[in-house]
Amino acid sequence: MGFFTALLSLYLLSGYVKFDVVRSSKQNSSSCDSVNRGYQCFSEISHLWGQYSPYFSVEDESVSPTIPKGCHVTFAQVISRHGARYPTASKSAKYAKVIAKIQANATSYKGDYAFLETYNYTLGSDDLTSFGEQQMVDSGIKFYRRYESLARDGTPFVRASGSSRVIESGQKFIQGFQNTKLNDTLALPGQLAPLVNVVISESTNANNSLDPSTCTVFENSELGDDVVANFTALFTPPILKRLEKNIPGANLTAKEVVYLMDMCSFDTIAQPKPETQLSPFCDLFTHAEWEQYNYLRSLEKYYGYGAGNPLGPSRGVGFTNELIARLTHTPVHDETSTNRTLDLSPATFPLNYTLYADFTHDNGMIPIFFALGLYNGTKPLSKTKVESMKEADGFSAAWTVPFGARAYVEMMQCKAQPEPLVRVLVNDRVVPLHGCAVDKLGRCKRDDFVRGLSFARSGGNWDQCFA
Repeated sequence: MGFFTALLSLYLLSGYVKFDVVRSSKQNSSSCDSVNRGYQCFSEISHLWGQYSPYFSVEDESVSPTIPKGCHVTFAQVISRHGARYPTASKSAKYAKVIAKIQANATSYKGDYAFLETYNYTLGSDDLTSFGEQQMVDSGIKFYRRYESLARDGTPFVRASGSSRVIESGQKFIQGFQNTKLNDTLALPGQLAPLVNVVISESTNANNSLDPSTCTVFENSELGDDVVANFTALFTPPILKRLEKNIPGANLTAKEVVYLMDMCSFDTIAQPKPETQLSPFCDLFTHAEWEQYNYLRSLEKYYGYGAGNPLGPSRGVGFTNELIARLTHTPVHDETSTNRTLDLSPATFPLNYTLYADFTHDNGMIPIFFALGLYNGTKPLSKTKVESMKEADGFSAAWTVPFGARAYVEMMQCKAQPEPLVRVLVNDRVVPLHGCAVDKLGRCKRDDFVRGLSFARSGGNWDQCFA
């Protein structure tokens, strides 16, 4: 990158370039990671790791997530991402290659970069880390506690998309749910949940509402990748200059800078107790650069799988129509990504449960959020300048799909309202609904909520998947 490009990137990202490198520090595990609040450790940057952030509560003080007085929940659905994992196999190979490249070419290692000279890459691939397993146990505990009036008398119907880490996440969730129930003296005996009721195949030709892969035009789209590449080229030149000064000869690329930033999260959550020590990779970048990285990941999700992609929200239509069926106790009406064989059977798609739990990937959840219209207030994200959470109307990768993310769709009956009310919480933050008359607590009447989901009920833009 030349001088002009570097100067342009500083201008476009103005207000975010400050060299205040975050230091590692010991944390009290009992206070920084918990069932209720999630991962609050090193929160000055760990909440800026995009989809690689561990789940943390993002409760909005303006709307309380507690169940309002005079109301009782009659239905609860959780849609959850799997827990923290090692890098995917393809990414793990790339990370190892970057480390090897540095160690083969760097002529010296200065300051915080000294650890790179002897760093041994030992991360696994694809599977949950031990921390990720505990995340899901904690998630099951929290779900039971929040909806204990329903959980005491019944069990959730559980589905998982057919990846081993997703299935295991569902199992760990139920383990937490079961253990909490066993310790609840008011729970009915003999009502423990099975591990996972239904696993939906992830083969490329399988209909899977939790992780669709049959929208051909979408699968061939490179829109998200292009946006990510362009923003990467904007914010990495100053970092590359600093890296060349501190590890001369390494000759890293812009994409490899992002790989080193990825390593901050993956190297931290791979530790037996990631609440006690931040990875040394994290110290290589400033707080402002983590804000840029987090925004990069948000761009990736918005233009790759959300409203920024013409077919992104359509991938969430199938699940949305399944949710409508569960809320209204009526058969599924959908011709998009749903598995019609499974959805037609009461054994594999019952409508008489009060608790449901579905498990998938981050790229399965983002389309669902947009098909539900949760972020209809988010304008197209700037492709050149970091926008605040307020400017993005609460949308970011870290706030929506961190490791162990969970969204609750809850229906409640209230004394002052004869019709049941619906609202949605994403990682404890009440997301006011769109497309229906919403009250000050972010809720809509159920029938009004369903009517507002006209995009999903009409099939979205699924008919454009096979052009």
